[in-house]
Amino acid sequence: MRFLTLFFALLSFTGALSAQDGFTPLFDGKTLDGWEGDSRLWRVENGELVGSTDGVKITKNTFLIYRKAEFGDFVLRAEVKLRNGNSGIQFRSVAQEEYVVHGLQADMAHNNWWGSIYDEKGKRGVMVNGWKGKAEKVVHAGWNDVSIYCQGTKIRVVVNGMVTSELEDDVRMTGVIALQLHTGPEMEARFRNIRIKTLE
Repeated sequence: MRFLTLFFALLSFTGALSAQDGFTPLFDGKTLDGWEGDSRLWRVENGELVGSTDGVKITKNTFLIYRKAEFGDFVLRAEVKLRNGNSGIQFRSVAQEEYVVHGLQADMAHNNWWGSIYDEKGKRGVMVNGWKGKAEKVVHAGWNDVSIYCQGTKIRVVVNGMVTSELEDDVRMTGVIALQLHTGPEMEARFRNIRIKTLE
């Protein structure tokens, strides 16, 4: 356990480094190149990847899916801002038809669920509640830093520098990265500085 603590501390440090230290941008800040989703819902604005259901009624959760590669062991970092509603970052997940994704999700929702790990379209539901007593202390209005660490069966979610969820899971060891828009009231989620570092 002490080894894992030191390992993830090292990952947290390296995650703060720039792209030349092994991080590759998944979003170029200008286009949706490499991403696939419902064109009515996703756009690029001021260097931000914006998902919105304003004026569009969706009947199921929908995703913007990164299609250039799948990832297994990695560090993913992103900045996220929610106007309202429920979103999340899928990882080690499976893309289905009509921009549906199932698998593990670093969950985030307006005023709750930030920092949690959820099994999207699975049977396990909320696997780790990272909000209560954790993310609720550090999440604020505006931009929040989210990091996802995967190494073998070890998974960790960090929000604004706080470890909110830790999990051991071997159901799926690789898969797609995707961004969620949730059913319900009209919502908006913004992402920027999405970058990834693959681990040996």
